[in-house]
Amino acid sequence: MEIFLKTVSALNDETRLLILRFIDENGKSCVCDLQNSLDMIQSRLSRHLKILKDAGFLTVERKGTWAYYSIRTPLDAFRLGALEETRHLNIELPTMKDCKGCEV
Repeated sequence: MEIFLKTVSALNDETRLLILRFIDENGKSCVCDLQNSLDMIQSRLSRHLKILKDAGFLTVERKGTWAYYSIRTPLDAFRLGALEETRHLNIELPTMKDCKGCEV
C-alpha cells in the first residue's frame, strides 16, 4: 500500500505533473536540461525528481557527474494509466533548452 500512496501523492502536485509530462514528451533528459527548460533551481527540481522516482515513474542513469531521467519501462498498468491521463491534461510544456554541458 505504501507504493500506491507514494504514487498518488506524487501526482498531487502541478510541478511534478509538469516534470513528468516534460520527460514523457522529450525522452531521457539531463538534470541541467530540465533546469534550463523548466526554469527551476536544482535543489527544488531534484526534490521533485526524487519523489517521481520513488513513486515508480522515473528511472535515473548516471554518467559521470550527470544524471539523466527517463520514464521507467515497463510501467505497471496503474502508472501507465496515470501517465496516459497526464497526456490529456492542459499542461503548457516549455521548449527543451539543452544546457550543452552534458553528453547524452
